Amino acid sequence: MTVRLPGREQIEETYARLRPMVRRTPVVEIAGGDLGVAGRVLLKLELLQHTGSFKARGALNAVLAMPDGTAGAVAASGGNHGAAVAWACGIAGIEADVFVPSTSPMEKVRRIEEYGATAHIVDGYYATAYEASRAWAEGRPVLPVHAYDADAIIAGAAGVGIEIGDQAPYARRVLVPCGGGGLYSGTALALRDVMPVVPVEPERCPSLVSALAAGERVDVDVSGVAADSLGAARIGERAFAVARELAAEPLLVSDDQILAARRLLWDECRVLAEPGGVTALAALVAGKVDVRDGETVVVVISGANHPTIPADVVAPVSG
Repeated sequence: MTVRLPGREQIEETYARLRPMVRRTPVVEIAGGDLGVAGRVLLKLELLQHTGSFKARGALNAVLAMPDGTAGAVAASGGNHGAAVAWACGIAGIEADVFVPSTSPMEKVRRIEEYGATAHIVDGYYATAYEASRAWAEGRPVLPVHAYDADAIIAGAAGVGIEIGDQAPYARRVLVPCGGGGLYSGTALALRDVMPVVPVEPERCPSLVSALAAGERVDVDVSGVAADSLGAARIGERAFAVARELAAEPLLVSDDQILAARRLLWDECRVLAEPGGVTALAALVAGKVDVRDGETVVVVISGANHPTIPADVVAPVSG
């Protein structure tokens, strides 16, 4: 089966349509030495996007593309996509129902509800929430908004790549967190003729690494500190196709490396991201990426939907 991928024209048209409604997130330089690398490091702060993650781009694109008269949307999400769908449905004036796994932080559930959606909590991880959303939607006049494996989602996420191309055309490569692969595939397609994009996965959610090793998409067990945002049990069909076409070499990082990167980002920049949001940074800090003197690497910080300033990041201040 041939997978249809958004082309350059579709990506550019999508970005132009969404540009007035989404934020052009900043790129901030941090001294490479502060992260233990020789070159220049730029952080693409997608955690400053509407709803606190890059997901707002694809969700809005998908909702705006729905036929006139659509009464509502349904989605499954670890939290970030659900909040983005709820926000987008609010703009479009339609209802949203979001199925969230019980393993997601309750703060993410509350954010979904604050944006006006109905949250349905399902035992398990993303895959079980997705199946529950499909069963619930049968016979109802609603349209599904997939979290990562849809043209509209990928074309929306490609806006991250378009902005990086404008903001840092001299960069050597881009590192992005990868769960189901919507952010990776969109960014990679937008930058395919400019610079390589490296997907980074948690060791405990290795859907892309496992698929590439097997030569086909396979189910994997998911767990760990980033499972609520990167816990896709199977890589998206489109992301898998992009990774094979562009000969991607994904990297894996441990939970300890993710938490260390999260702490470092707070200590050095006073930027507080969620664990999944710093997965790409974790690869850099852990020495898995060779950044030489004179080179520039862009690291996407993809989300910041966390309950509070957690004790594992910020130690209590006395006195």
